[in-house]
Amino acid sequence: MPFLENGLVVGHTRVSEDIYELEFITPRIASECHPGQFVHIRPSLSSYHPLLRRPLSLYDVDKRLGSITVLYKVVGKGTHLLTRVRTKDYVDVMGPLGRGFTLPGTHKNVLLVGGGVGIAPLVYLARVLREEKCKVQVLHGTENQKQMVAFDKLRQIGVEFMPATADGSAGFKGLVTDLLYKKIDPAEIDFIYACGPEPMMELVAAFADQHGIPGEVSLEEHMACGVGACLGCARKLKAEDEEYVKVCKDGPVFSMDKVKLYKKINGR
Repeated sequence: MPFLENGLVVGHTRVSEDIYELEFITPRIASECHPGQFVHIRPSLSSYHPLLRRPLSLYDVDKRLGSITVLYKVVGKGTHLLTRVRTKDYVDVMGPLGRGFTLPGTHKNVLLVGGGVGIAPLVYLARVLREEKCKVQVLHGTENQKQMVAFDKLRQIGVEFMPATADGSAGFKGLVTDLLYKKIDPAEIDFIYACGPEPMMELVAAFADQHGIPGEVSLEEHMACGVGACLGCARKLKAEDEEYVKVCKDGPVFSMDKVKLYKKINGR
């Protein structure tokens, strides 16, 4: 059940050139959070400009403290306004929203593949999976080492972390999907989760399908209402489908074998 709360900001840090980490206290929302869900944030309590809230994935949650952390990249007016929020300010938060990840069960070998800020929902997922006694490997692809912003959190959680950078400044030099295909033994994986650019996730889904591994992806769409009323995020999962889904309500998480993702033209 979603709630509306005024969240007290307890931390707001620029962690890379245009990437920020925002932590706020919303006890009711935090108590109901599940990995893969999101919150809808309005950065000001005194203004409705811009009118629409901004959907942000659950990057981390501390239910004992009642805190939620989100990771966001500045891409437009709404996220630019969000950068002005300071510690001890309040943000208007609605959530948790959407359908989250399905947990595979205890003592499973799980692979998480994130591209760019698509790593955000996978961090909280990694924490919950470790609590479920799963063995977790995380692959994260970015342009450079400075964008590898989740490293410290993932190290604290206790997962095996394998970075890939386009410029070779950290870990594997190349795309995260190249790292996946070249370095991961599919026989050792029980379940795969992915979030990031759709061409990246299409290749992850192809890897999973090739080796008969079940998995889920988290989709990104423009969301206005966040509750499935406005139809702004409606899409067909596959071209041949007759029905549309609402990503904000029916997702954002979907089974890999149910979604036709956008392919990259020039290979991986």
